[in-house]
Amino acid sequence: MEHYNWNEIEKNWQKYWAENKIYHVEEDPEKEKYYVLDMFPYPSGAGLHVGHPLGYIASDIYARYKRLKGFNVLHPMGYDSFGLPAEQYAIQTGQHPAVTTEKNIARYRQQLDKIGFSFDWDREVRTSDPKYYKWTQWIFLQLYKKGLAYEAEVPVNWCPELKAVLANEEVIDGKSDIGGHPVFRVPMKQWMLKITDYAESLLSGLDDLDWPNSVKELQKNWIGKSTGAIIKFNINDFNESLDVFTTRHDTIFGATYIVLAPEHPLVEKITDNSRKDIVNEYIKNASKKSDLDRTELNKDKTGEFLGQYAINPVNEELIPIWISDYVIMSYGTGAIMAVPGQDERDYDFAEKYKLPVIRTVQPPKHFEGGAYTGSGKIINSDFLNGLSIDAAKNKILKWLVNNKHGNKKTQYKLRDWLFSRQRYWGEPI
Repeated sequence: MEHYNWNEIEKNWQKYWAENKIYHVEEDPEKEKYYVLDMFPYPSGAGLHVGHPLGYIASDIYARYKRLKGFNVLHPMGYDSFGLPAEQYAIQTGQHPAVTTEKNIARYRQQLDKIGFSFDWDREVRTSDPKYYKWTQWIFLQLYKKGLAYEAEVPVNWCPELKAVLANEEVIDGKSDIGGHPVFRVPMKQWMLKITDYAESLLSGLDDLDWPNSVKELQKNWIGKSTGAIIKFNINDFNESLDVFTTRHDTIFGATYIVLAPEHPLVEKITDNSRKDIVNEYIKNASKKSDLDRTELNKDKTGEFLGQYAINPVNEELIPIWISDYVIMSYGTGAIMAVPGQDERDYDFAEKYKLPVIRTVQPPKHFEGGAYTGSGKIINSDFLNGLSIDAAKNKILKWLVNNKHGNKKTQYKLRDWLFSRQRYWGEPI
């Protein structure tokens, strides 16, 4: 062949593949099954971008390899055609999302065919098709009937301009990744899925997976199992109390202040009138930050005193109550007892705001620095003095339980999944 006439040759083969459905697959009990699934593209633009074939070519090669090895390969394609990107594209073009989505899908299909992927198009999926999303609704109903779907008021990323709740991945530096609009953390009633009920089975299931240990460790850290104690602190001059979760209950004698998340429901109730304006301003500024921004270890610690005090249950000393955005409402109880002698974040905060530092673990002789996070004998802790950390944890936990000030608690970083979105173009619940 002197000259490769791509226009003529490729159209011919594309037509042959389509008319003969050579990648259509039927059930075949004689062959071993294999499933190759790509992430469906969002049809939110006028065509594919270079990242689409980058991933699809690799999976298509693997699908073809498996066919040649004798497997009965199911390799479908579809479109994640609901959601904010499609909705915003429709707004930009002044057309209904059903119209723009249909046009974009037709263009995407044309481009995918030209590339020559071995998809079984008889099994095409569109998430905006009622024939498809009736099954997502059916699944939701089964979860609801089993008590695994529930409504709760939770902090969410709310974009007033887009009039939508955004996932953390859709917020960059306090702005929406679509349009760059301001995003705020506000409480809203949402539908949640109770994945925390499966935390232990998710952990134990990792033992059966043939995955690299590094990936398993990432999963374990994501689930984030911690065993510690819930401790109740009464609030001075109020008929209120607050609970904190800690894995270092042995350090309770070194708790010199309490920190609440800005979203904690007690903040509004107990803030002294003289502090309300400055505290509300702090809450407003904190609402512009993502959880990731707020928990960045190297960031400058900020906070405000509420003008109220909690009572340390072990010695009845009054300790000030602050708010700070480094405490997250969705982890633990949204409140911490701060022990600057043994925690680096607490130490940085205490140093900045001139709060007391009490060591409860004896550091090595030549230790220099602020918070000591290593092992040692307990000090400055009354009836715990001289014990190891583990022995002190056991003894103080018994004391807390016997005196009705606390209980043993297992906590997870894993959170229930926020399922709903305030959005027009999406599966109705």
